[in-house]
Amino acid sequence: MKHFLPLAWLGLLLVVGLTGCKPSAYNSDYNLSRAALKQSAKDDAVALADTAKPSMETGKGLEEVEEKHQKKRKKKANKRYFMGERVARGFVKSGGRGDREVVETFSYLVEHQEPDPYAPEKYYYDTKKRKLYKTRNEVDPDQHKVLHGPYKKEQGGEVVEEGYFYVGTKHLRWERYNRNGILLSKEHFEKGFLRDAVVTYYEGTKKIKEVIPYAYGEVQGTYYRFYENGQLEWTGQYQKGRKVGIWVKHFDFRARRQYEYQYPKTPYEPAAEPYLVKQYDRHGTLIYEKDKLDKRASAR
Repeated sequence: MKHFLPLAWLGLLLVVGLTGCKPSAYNSDYNLSRAALKQSAKDDAVALADTAKPSMETGKGLEEVEEKHQKKRKKKANKRYFMGERVARGFVKSGGRGDREVVETFSYLVEHQEPDPYAPEKYYYDTKKRKLYKTRNEVDPDQHKVLHGPYKKEQGGEVVEEGYFYVGTKHLRWERYNRNGILLSKEHFEKGFLRDAVVTYYEGTKKIKEVIPYAYGEVQGTYYRFYENGQLEWTGQYQKGRKVGIWVKHFDFRARRQYEYQYPKTPYEPAAEPYLVKQYDRHGTLIYEKDKLDKRASAR
């Protein structure tokens, strides 16, 4: 009996030791709880990835970023509008192929608006002839669309001119480049007129009388003078404060030309009196051309 008890205790200890060394079954309470924790962590990660719901502290910043992105997307969608007016996009090609090909991209008003009557030059898109042109005369609103919005001109794939139109007039910054991308000129316009131009009015009215162009502190650019009825009277170019090139005087209706005077071609030539180059009657018929034609006597 004395020998039996120690042997019984020895056997019991051996059984316990062997049980501790044996790998636990997969469905034991310990492994089940560990597997549950792992699965829970995995589910949480998947949920975060699927729903993109960050913590409250980080979420506020992300919401602000998302709001900014939404505003940017809205701005991109508003390319159909320019300065509050609905526009459509168009393009025209000319000049042949390859390096000679000229491509002009532009925007125009969907609903017709008359440009400012004092605008010296009004720009339109002719939908039938598929070309851009400028005029001071009246147009057919169904055929001629008023340019409004960004404009770009490319030749041989290189940008040679770009700017903006506002209801048929040049507006904001306009730049011209050569074929190598070198800037040739830059001008700033305010609804048809140079931004720094000096504008005078007929006394007691809002009718424009004269537009004197200024650039870099001197008279430079296109000069305009108007009749009191709003029709263009005189127009010509100034360079470095001097009149150059052809200056034109108009009749007081339909922007018809009356006289064309020639000034020195550049501001560097000696000063000289202008001379008459051409003259037209009130019907637009040429009655005088220097050294070629003179029907002024019969026109009287």
